[in-house]
Amino acid sequence: MKISASYWMFPGGLEAQLPVEDAMARAHQLGLDAIELCVASTGALTHEATQAQCEAIRDQAASLGIEIASLASGESWGCSPTDDDPAVRAKIVDFTKQALQVAKWLGVDAYLYVPGAVDVFFLENSPVVPYDVCYLRARESIQQILPTAERLEVALCVENVWNKFLLSPLEMRDFLDSFDSPALGSYFDVGNVLLTGYPEHWIDILGTRIKRVHVKDFKKSVGTVEGFVDMLEGDVDFQTVKQALARIGYDGYITAEMLPFQPGRPEKTAAAMKTLFK
Repeated sequence: MKISASYWMFPGGLEAQLPVEDAMARAHQLGLDAIELCVASTGALTHEATQAQCEAIRDQAASLGIEIASLASGESWGCSPTDDDPAVRAKIVDFTKQALQVAKWLGVDAYLYVPGAVDVFFLENSPVVPYDVCYLRARESIQQILPTAERLEVALCVENVWNKFLLSPLEMRDFLDSFDSPALGSYFDVGNVLLTGYPEHWIDILGTRIKRVHVKDFKKSVGTVEGFVDMLEGDVDFQTVKQALARIGYDGYITAEMLPFQPGRPEKTAAAMKTLFK
């Protein structure tokens, strides 16, 4: 497996203001194999990036000796595929199609996708979308995006996030399988399931549907978003996680998604990643 860090982990990353080359240089300096870049509607890397711009980023990565593990986006939180407004739903579909093209130009074959939300816990006054409505709208959006993902050969990877949606590994498995497309997979986040389940169960059930893996740590005794802590300070049993990943034959990128940036956190995370996964 190769160890990686999210662009969001570095100062200015979550705000999409950190220059991509600077983020890649920081990841390389930490001794990581790769970085997960992030695309937004505004900022350092957007869905409107040109092929030439993406190829320049690839060249910069090669010169630094760092790989690009995947492409992520948080755009679906504020512009949700399950929003009540059809115009919003259409906007995120178009954004995602363009972002998949950016991923292809960057030379990566996996794109992190948030499929929608029953509610968004960190957005004040977020509307509540009925679960069954959320399910249907998420399906409709993915059906519109999948032809682009299939054509570009970039996997649309649905992440398990705190969106009160697709809450069990069985539901996630069946949701993914219902599309019968090799271009749809799972972006499995180890720390995100700890509040209600066991990462190893998710890994065994999702199996080879898992295209990428995020790691973070979580204290179950806290039970809120404040429970996310630095790696090796929470309750994730990383040895059990590694054993489960080995059972399904996963040997791809393991990306640390530690948010938000705090001084010393990238260095602390890189050290933990080397201890756990190298």
